[in-house]
Amino acid sequence: MEFRDRRVLVTGGTRGIGRAAVESFLAAGATVAVNGRTAESVAAALKELAAGERVIAAPGDTATAAGCKAVVDAAVAGLGGLDVLVNNAGSGGGGPVGDLDEALWDKVVDTNLKGTFFCTKYALPALRDGGGAIVNIASVRAVMGAAGASIYCASKGGVVSMTKAMAIEFAPEIRVNALLPGAIDTDMLQSLAIRMGDDVETGYGMMSAHTPLKRVARAQEMADVILYLASPRATYITGAALLADGGMAAGSANLDQKAS
Repeated sequence: MEFRDRRVLVTGGTRGIGRAAVESFLAAGATVAVNGRTAESVAAALKELAAGERVIAAPGDTATAAGCKAVVDAAVAGLGGLDVLVNNAGSGGGGPVGDLDEALWDKVVDTNLKGTFFCTKYALPALRDGGGAIVNIASVRAVMGAAGASIYCASKGGVVSMTKAMAIEFAPEIRVNALLPGAIDTDMLQSLAIRMGDDVETGYGMMSAHTPLKRVARAQEMADVILYLASPRATYITGAALLADGGMAAGSANLDQKAS
């Protein structure tokens, strides 16, 4: 298996894309540190994963620099080092610019942008020891605007720009890439779908109407891309912003659609 004896930290790894990535890394032979905001959520995930000593807990809030350090320290100590960092923890939220306040700005930007930066900062020494890989989870909204999503778009656009800068700075020892998902079947997107269309199926139909592949993706499909970017199959890829959006950014999207 491609990740045998590799040590991986996935932030926001208890659900959604992060959980799918954790499961895929484990299936590929890795030992994985799972981050979630609370010790309870991480403990529940580890119980469900039932992977024994190949999975460890690294709880903590990655929206603060101190929280990021605690998470990375726990992962490095528990894993005995670090080879792959997946910065997946994220936050949504939005509305018309005139209705937004500083608290929402701080919540979204601190989680999506500050957390990615400081988790990377604190993981850097361990990653350099083994020549590691970083995968940052951005969004198609990093390259496409959406009404009511100004803060979210700004935070994810920042992740992409930061990825490119870090790829240059950390080369050649560490590769840094970003994944830009489109609409993915997660708890957060299901809630949005219900607000848009009264039920998940109707909402998903509205979201994917202007997407060439005409559907919402499974979280596992994003995990497959994450593992590729972190794997020996992608050793000449760094500084990339890889769209996995069903063709959404290639076509004419509904600009009134809320952020995915």
